[in-house]
Amino acid sequence: MKISARNRLKGTIIEVTKGATTAHVRIDVGGSIVTASITNESVDELQLKVGNTAYAVVKASDVMVAID
Repeated sequence: MKISARNRLKGTIIEVTKGATTAHVRIDVGGSIVTASITNESVDELQLKVGNTAYAVVKASDVMVAID
């Protein structure tokens, strides 16, 4: 499958935690952890497991900057 998004971060799944309907998937991307909230159904369809290689695909229409 190809995807048009350019914000793809390749990493290793370090944790998959399923809830009632939503799962949290944590991906180690070069020492930084990215957490995605996806459906349990998607976890099952993609067969996501700890140790698998995966991409965090980021789609953002805005990026904000803040200071204290």
